[in-house]
Amino acid sequence: MKLIPLPAFQDNYLWVLHDGRRAIVVDPGDAQPVLACLQRDRLQLEAILVTHHHPDHIGGVDALRDATGAAVHGPAREPIPEPFARLAEGDAVNALGLAFRVLDVPGHTAGHVAYYCPDVDGRPLLFCGDTLFSGGCGRLFEGTAAQMLASLDKLAALPGATRVCCTHEYTLSNLKFARAVEPGNAELIQYQQRCEELRARNQPTLPSSIEQEKLVNPFLRTRLPGVAQAARAHDTATSPDEVGVFATLRHWKNQFK
Repeated sequence: MKLIPLPAFQDNYLWVLHDGRRAIVVDPGDAQPVLACLQRDRLQLEAILVTHHHPDHIGGVDALRDATGAAVHGPAREPIPEPFARLAEGDAVNALGLAFRVLDVPGHTAGHVAYYCPDVDGRPLLFCGDTLFSGGCGRLFEGTAAQMLASLDKLAALPGATRVCCTHEYTLSNLKFARAVEPGNAELIQYQQRCEELRARNQPTLPSSIEQEKLVNPFLRTRLPGVAQAARAHDTATSPDEVGVFATLRHWKNQFK
């Protein structure tokens, strides 16, 4: 299997996975990069997987369906271009001879889903949309802090080797914030250096891994005393529970420059 992050817009990645003949694409906000990839590599698009309804994730769905006949799969409770197969936790998508398990991960949007396959060429693979980013997480446009924390806990419980395919190249800005939260985190400092080197060569920082994110991502580390202390130092009104810590971190990140 070949995994390709196709750049689109300012900082999106449209993920293509293919076996040399057939392909799937995840969150195709723009059809043209996908069609060019299919033509270049002589691929037949078998399925389109959508994580949530934002325009930069669904803008190319109709054109790709019309051009290729690919089946569209998306979250049951979100407005995805019809027709599409409506999915929720416990459902599965079978494509390329693989079974992708659907996970409900509300927070960024109310009905956001992720797609997890336990074995793609020997390693698990996760398409998580805008729920989990490398070093960060999505903004809470429709969900609550409690929902997003539960969604991130669900993803953090996946095997450490799971490749994390986020849909935005936000890594460097996220890590700048993470350093403000945990300035003494040696793993974070090393990871930031590696990611800066990749971007200097115009290479993607993704995919990351669950193991890596648990070492550097403050939104997966809200229960650690140092992270909670940083949140309370930033906002003394932070609620003492883990949801309160997460909410303070998310609000802090929203305003961080």
